[in-house]
Amino acid sequence: MARRPVAVVAAIVLLVEAVGIVLINGILATFVDKQNMSLAHLDPGAMVAGTWAMGGVFGLYLATCAVVCLVMGLRDRAPGRIARILLISCAIVHGVFGALTVGLVGWDAFAFLMVVLALIVLTLVAYGKEKEKGPGAENGHGNGNGAEAGAPAAV
Repeated sequence: MARRPVAVVAAIVLLVEAVGIVLINGILATFVDKQNMSLAHLDPGAMVAGTWAMGGVFGLYLATCAVVCLVMGLRDRAPGRIARILLISCAIVHGVFGALTVGLVGWDAFAFLMVVLALIVLTLVAYGKEKEKGPGAENGHGNGNGAEAGAPAAV
């Protein structure tokens, strides 16, 4: 199965997205700062700091998801419970952002977010829990479904 390359590609795309998010938030913070913008009489300095903080936190979140995918791809092992929850939450975020993006930004951004969503979901499905083998399967006896070596397999 091609699960290792999918996990590595998902990691690369998530890392590129993390850098892009930080850059976009940096540009927005610069515009707010240079034009001294305010929303509902908020302090422009607080808005600049909040924009930078949001970009940094979200970029760190995406970079963490990228590291989890990269470790999965390099080790070729399923993620643990916390890593799986992190990737599931990342997939949910991409689905919600995709729904919002189609109206606000356009179809190109929507398509990008759906490709990232598909990569994350494919990685999660490809590294799903392995089926447990029956007794005796670890030493080469048995047929892996719990039946004895000479017994017919249960259907």
